Amino acid sequence: MIKLLALDLDGTLLNSRGKISEENKLAIRKAEEKGVLVTIATGRRFRDARPVALEIGFNAPIVTHNGALLKFAESLETVEFSLLNNETVREILRVGKAFGGDALVSADPHGQGTLLFDTVSEDNIPLRKYIAWAETLHGDEAEESVRHVENLGEIVGTTEIVHVSFSGGCQPMFEMQRILADELQNSVNILATIYPRLDFTLLDILPPDASKGISVEKLAAMHGFSHENVMVCGDNFNDLEMLDFAGTPVVMGNAAPELREREDFYTTLSNDENGVALAIDRFILNSD
Repeated sequence: MIKLLALDLDGTLLNSRGKISEENKLAIRKAEEKGVLVTIATGRRFRDARPVALEIGFNAPIVTHNGALLKFAESLETVEFSLLNNETVREILRVGKAFGGDALVSADPHGQGTLLFDTVSEDNIPLRKYIAWAETLHGDEAEESVRHVENLGEIVGTTEIVHVSFSGGCQPMFEMQRILADELQNSVNILATIYPRLDFTLLDILPPDASKGISVEKLAAMHGFSHENVMVCGDNFNDLEMLDFAGTPVVMGNAAPELREREDFYTTLSNDENGVALAIDRFILNSD
């Protein structure tokens, strides 16, 4: 019996306009009424995921920062978090900047979170768009949410850092991921979210003990659930660990082909076709 449902956000629960359909909302409510714990497991930092979580009103803490932070959206109670150590952050910044990357540093696991950056290259349009989107999303809290600093290296040791990210075209980010992996080895967990049609890749560099899979497993263990009691829905490579952990792994119709081709994963409709609602109806509401 499914007792825990973890949903990726972008490309999964959210449609291509970044909204949650009424069908998905209703299905989540029905799953909760049946006694299922429902949460999101997202690569978004907590502050960027929180508005969606508050809109739904999940009955469980949300998994954010690709698993590095487990926290209640409404109360802001921090359940568990992982941090990058200072030396590792310095190495990430050194290697990334040597490659020509623009780093984003996510800090403050106890509050709502702050995003720090120092440089944004003229040609890094995706990053410029993200910073503008984050500032718009958080309105009056924009200054606290996204902050420009003179030098990211100087803030290391002055704040708790959850993860560092780089973004750009697919091929440059593929090369950067290879270089970072070679240089940093087992001191980090590097997760790529890849959108080939947009020629866009986001690289999240996390503490080595952080991933969506690890956090979903921790959340299940806190409630005495086994992997057989867990269902997850996702669409990208940063969802792979939690899909592998779950007893009922579901990938979206718009998911990366490599995920849809896995015979041990179920495939639902796309995020624009209420694929989450369909999966909930099939595996939870009609499971009897």
